[in-house]
Amino acid sequence: MSDKSDGDGLAEGPVLSADTRRALTAPRSAAVAGIIFAVLLGTSLVLIRLTVPADLDDVASWQPTRADRQRLLVALHLVPFAGIAFLWFLGVVRDRVGDAEDRFIATVFLGSGLLVIAMLFVATAVAGSLVVSDISGGTSSSDSDVWAMGTQLSSSILTVFAMRMAGVFMISTATISLRTAVMPRWLAGLGYLLAAFLLFGVGLVKWAELLFPAWVLFVSIYLLIAVHRADEAAVP
Repeated sequence: MSDKSDGDGLAEGPVLSADTRRALTAPRSAAVAGIIFAVLLGTSLVLIRLTVPADLDDVASWQPTRADRQRLLVALHLVPFAGIAFLWFLGVVRDRVGDAEDRFIATVFLGSGLLVIAMLFVATAVAGSLVVSDISGGTSSSDSDVWAMGTQLSSSILTVFAMRMAGVFMISTATISLRTAVMPRWLAGLGYLLAAFLLFGVGLVKWAELLFPAWVLFVSIYLLIAVHRADEAAVP
């Protein structure tokens, strides 16, 4: 690595070698970010599902205990860090595709990914405000109208909108993978199948939203194994 200077003798900064640039944008970075995202979001969704009643009709009369509130706060505080990891995952995947990306598919990929994170943050903010208000006494859980409306809103953003955008993200990711051979066809096909289920069945089946982080985890583990095998094959 060396410094280059222009005609005026001003340094342009260090020049990275091709090997260094490849290391910075290797699929390993996307895999690690995807695993972190999947673990954090999956844990958050499990905690929420185990705490909040599945039937929204029962939420209005639900009286959360102190332990319930604490679990919800832990779950909600995990979401921002999951979002950061997901943004890293998006960036590394786009950088890896590079000039081979199709502008239409790349736009859908990036747009749906950003919408997923945005709606997860909004749903978390709504749910978090209810829990914090309940703890501070500003809005008690006995105020059934406020509690039910907030829970309905948070649940609708998560399941009706965010998870359907997640399905669109999975379809675009699978399409990019097929065109660039980043993943095998069977794994891309699995993405299409799970995405279709999220688009049309996420509100009908309990725990269906876990399919999204589970798929990201599966893809990330595959990428990590593929990179490891490639590194082993490169060693003489």
